[in-house]
Amino acid sequence: MEAFEQFVALALEDEGFVVSGALKFPVKVRTSKAAYEEWQTHGFEVDLVGARSDRLVLATVKSFFGSRGVVAEHVRGDSDNRVWNAKYAVINNRHIRDGVVAGAATRFGYDIEQVELRLYVGKFAGAGHESAVRAWCAGQVVGVGPVVVVGASQVVDVVRAVASSKTYRDSAVLASLKVLDAAGALRPMDSPAAVDASP
Repeated sequence: MEAFEQFVALALEDEGFVVSGALKFPVKVRTSKAAYEEWQTHGFEVDLVGARSDRLVLATVKSFFGSRGVVAEHVRGDSDNRVWNAKYAVINNRHIRDGVVAGAATRFGYDIEQVELRLYVGKFAGAGHESAVRAWCAGQVVGVGPVVVVGASQVVDVVRAVASSKTYRDSAVLASLKVLDAAGALRPMDSPAAVDASP
């Protein structure tokens, strides 16, 4: 589980989900053979799976810190770059998306109407891309409803609240936040403490 996925997992746990790392779900996909119809089964990966009594969440997690960020055309699957489009196939390819949702529902004993698809984004390619991604995902209804888009700031707000709890949890993410907070590194730059600390 990569670093941002650990943040997302904590946020899901705060919603009452038991969280699993990456899982693959088999889906039959038609090949590009023109002469005859041929189908192959491929495993499509979901980064995190969250389960509770009333809901199953399938989460695609894209951090992209230190790079351009999540691009709307890739998420929608309508860019000229088929490789990047394919990285979001669980979201933008209706056949694969429906197959993964149905497969997850069957594997874990949920109704399809209890399955929720989420896209967690660490960094968008820009504000225009964020609004375009959110608008497009809002129109993609699968399982319980539209594809939910969750940004890094939403995740961090939840994780910081969890870190403020006095209850001990063995988590490198929570320990890191507690250390940074104790050192004053999490205070806003315009806070009185930050101003006083400046030369």
